[in-house]
Parts: sequence; C-alpha cells; structure tokens
Amino acid sequence: MVTYSYKALTAEGVETKGVIQAQDEFSAVTQIRQKCPVITSLTPVEKENGKLQELLAIDIGSPRVKTRALALMCSQFSITLKSGMPIGRAIDMIARQTDDKKLRKILEEASEDVLGGSTLTSSLEKYDDAFPVTFIETIRAGEVSGTLDNSFAKMHKYYETSARNSEKIRSALTYPIFVVCVAVVVLIVIMVKVVPTLAEVFRSLGGELPVMTKIMISTANFFSEWWLVMFMVILALVIAWKIFVRTERGMELEAKMQLEMPVIGRINVLNGSAQFANTMSTMIGSGLTLNNAVSVTAKVLDNYLLQKDVEHMIGKIEEGKQLGECMKVCEYFPETLKDMCAVGEETGELDQTLEVIGDYFTNETERLVQQAITMLEPTLLVIMALFAGFLVISIYLPMFTMYNLF
Repeated sequence: MVTYSYKALTAEGVETKGVIQAQDEFSAVTQIRQKCPVITSLTPVEKENGKLQELLAIDIGSPRVKTRALALMCSQFSITLKSGMPIGRAIDMIARQTDDKKLRKILEEASEDVLGGSTLTSSLEKYDDAFPVTFIETIRAGEVSGTLDNSFAKMHKYYETSARNSEKIRSALTYPIFVVCVAVVVLIVIMVKVVPTLAEVFRSLGGELPVMTKIMISTANFFSEWWLVMFMVILALVIAWKIFVRTERGMELEAKMQLEMPVIGRINVLNGSAQFANTMSTMIGSGLTLNNAVSVTAKVLDNYLLQKDVEHMIGKIEEGKQLGECMKVCEYFPETLKDMCAVGEETGELDQTLEVIGDYFTNETERLVQQAITMLEPTLLVIMALFAGFLVISIYLPMFTMYNLF
C-alpha cells in the first residue's frame, strides 16, 4: 500500500485535503472521488522515521476490540445499511463517530480498502486478532447472501447481550472481591506489625501464654520467616499449571474440572449451552450453512471439552445427519438443548428456536451466578468473623493474665 497526500474540492466547492492509502494512483483517485469529485493534487508521501512511527503506533493492551464497542458498531452498521447508504461511506461515517481509538483506526483503513474495491470481509480479515471469529464469518455470510444489514442487526443483539451479561457478573463480584482484599491487607498488617510487638511484650513479662496465643505467634513467625519461600513455591506451581494446561491432557483436565465442580460446574455448563445456542442462532440466521455454523461455534466456546464435542459433530453433519441426532452423543450439553435443537429442525425454524433456548440458558446462567454470589457474601463474612474472633481472643487472653505477672 502506498500513502498519498491529496487536495480536492467537495461537491459544494469546498477545498479539502488529507492522506489516503491505496495500491496505486488509480485506486487512490477512485477512493477520493467517492467523497470529492474534483482532485487538484495527488502526491506520494515519503516515509520518514519509519521505525519511530511504527513504535509510536503500537497499541498498548489487548488487541481485541471491546464487546460493548462491537455491539454499538454493529447497531450503527445495521441502521445505515438499511437506509441505503453505500458500505464504503457507512464505514467512513462510523469510523468518525466511534470513541474506541483502536476500532476507529481499523475502520478508517477498512474504509480505504472497500472504496478501493475490496469486500468488507477481506478488509477486516487482516485484523483477525481484533475481532471474534463470529464477527468475520457473519459478515462473510451476509455479503454472500446479500443480507449484510440483517447480519449486523443479529450481531448487535448477540454482542449487546454478551456485554450486558459480563458487566452484570463484574458488578456482582465487585463487593466480594473488595471485602476479600481488605481482609487480606488487614490480616497481613496484624501478622507483621501487631503480633510481633505483642509477643515481645508477653515474653518480657514471663509466664505461660495461652495455646491460642502461641498458635497465633507461631503462625506470624512462620509467615515472616518463610514468606519468600512460600511465594516462590506458589509462583512455581502457578507456572507449572499454566504449562500443563497447554497440553492436550491438561486442557481436558481443566475443562472437566470446570464442568464438574460444585455450583461452578453447573454455571459453566449453562454458560456453554447459552454460547452454543446464541452463536448458532446468529450464524444460521446470517445465512451460513449448518456445518459452517457448527464449525464457527466450536471455535467460540470457552470450554475445551464442549469444543471437542461440537467439532465431532461437523463430520456427521456433512454426512447428512441432523443436528439433534449429532448432539445426542454430547456428554455435557443439557437434554433440554438437545431436544430443542431437534424440535427446531423438525419445524424448520432452527435459528428462532436456538435464539429462544439461548435466551433461556443466558437467564439461567445469570440466576445461578447471582445465587452463588448471594451465598458467597455471608460465607465470606462468617469466615472473616472466625478469623477476627480468633485474633481478638488470642490477643486479649494474655492481657487478662498479665495482672497476675506483676
């Protein structure tokens, strides 16, 4: 791609200038005339300080575009395309309106590619690390079927629901996490500062200390002497676990634990079912064939065992088997999901059936998460009360006997 600096006149006769990237001068002229009919100057830009510019252009943080920004962008695309606006002009307009700098940069470059003759899919595929696989595949299906506006409408609902659920979970977990952090900080201060001082006072007075106080002092001494070793051991275990779960056996073990743990396992099963149903509904509704929709959905699922179950269905579907029949061999998906998929195929409304069952599993996941958090808060309070009670009694018991030592 070559960068060109240009000056041009708009349809109203207003002079404007800017910078554009294109394969050659002909492509650059074609892109500029989409906005300005009269071009007065077009000059290639010399690249100076290339390494410095590349360094300054590096994005800090995750390359993935935020789900909330994706949902808003899909809504804007759906509205503008339904109004009849050309796709190249729509991309340029949405790029200027978005607040997400990373997304704005991608859309600006995609706008130049589309105005130069590229498809929207090919222009966005270059940024596959920024977009989910469902996003690219849905756009591809929409372009092939000629229903791109409908594809964006479906993606808006999909990503809006996903973003809203994530925000609800983060909001619900904020208070318990804050309480745990405060408790840990207070416990460290007591163990490091308060307990050693009291222990020194008790030793100077002589006498026999209560058992609880001895346990507290011994615990404080152990942590003060061995904290670095404990930190290194925990760090080594975490690193070893991270390496292990990159292997096939490790991924299977981690996925199985996620699905079979008490309370959390049920939540993960329902969440995986919601992901499957919502993604399949979006893919099929956008025009993808059933085997392609299943292939994309397998890449989206968070749990490795659920991914493998869905991947095994692809070959059977290509052989001509029904989705409901293929899902019967899946070990972890609920029977409700399997039955509803079979019903949807029989009635010829699989995408709508999946959308309904996806909403059901999403609501059930939210309910169980909220229920678990509601149970977690009093549990944390009880545990903190036990720790606080142990510390208070351990400190005050020697004080009651100190008067006998004078």
